[in-house]
Amino acid sequence: MTHSMTGYGSSAKHYGGFVIQIEIKSVNHRYAEVVLRMPREWTCYEDGLRRLVQRHVKRGRIDVYISRERDSENSSPYVLNSSVVEAYLHAAEELGAKYGANTQLSAKDLLALPDVLSVPDPSSDSSDTGEEWENVLSEGVDEALAGLLRMREQEGLHLIADLENRLSNLEGIHAELLELAPEVVKDYRNRLKGRLAELLEGTTLDEQRFAMEVALFADRSNIDEELIRLKSHFEQCRGLLQSREPVGRKLDFLIQEMNRETNTIGSKANHLALVNRVVEMKAELEKIREQAANIE
Repeated sequence: MTHSMTGYGSSAKHYGGFVIQIEIKSVNHRYAEVVLRMPREWTCYEDGLRRLVQRHVKRGRIDVYISRERDSENSSPYVLNSSVVEAYLHAAEELGAKYGANTQLSAKDLLALPDVLSVPDPSSDSSDTGEEWENVLSEGVDEALAGLLRMREQEGLHLIADLENRLSNLEGIHAELLELAPEVVKDYRNRLKGRLAELLEGTTLDEQRFAMEVALFADRSNIDEELIRLKSHFEQCRGLLQSREPVGRKLDFLIQEMNRETNTIGSKANHLALVNRVVEMKAELEKIREQAANIE
């Protein structure tokens, strides 16, 4: 199933007295780019998490945000540093002994001093190994990725429906071009004959030279090859839209080719109705190009 490159997913894991929040969002990008933002002490897990994302997402810019907060329901958010408290009390005693100052410190005074209370670092917990933390983070990223992929798939369904509808519009214009193509030479022949009749009034028209001129015009304005290639491109596009593989780059290439064929038809056209259809086709192709830029 074709996926959009736009999506969002999130998850939350409770482990080691912490709530780990994971958010993943993706936007359009020509290639696959994974950017992770997480606490510095977890950067050792970055390569593994990046490979995990890349296994599921093949194209787009994917931003992964990992943050943590103390789980207040399951643990105390602070730890008293006894050694620091003792050091402060010892310093107060020395000040009192040396300078006779009042060194009575209340609990409130002590709690206001730096480093008396601290928030434990999860990586410093000797009971939890690095492998366990990596597993927790991987599970969280997996869950967030599942949400991201669901959204990308839903967006992809809407894109496919719109692109298939626009392809049908192109095929309709293509059918009109097929009908108009033979009329181009006939109209040119009639216009040329009428113009020559006015210019050569009373003079016999050289039918052989006239036929040669019409034949040259017919050869220059022939668009049969372009129309055949366009039909082939339409069929390939429909096949790509039903593929389960990433098709964004292939689709972009096909759109470029369709634009090239349409431009060639426009340059060969010498017929107002045909030129109008070419303009319609180019406008529809531009809309398809904009939508296809969102496809993985």
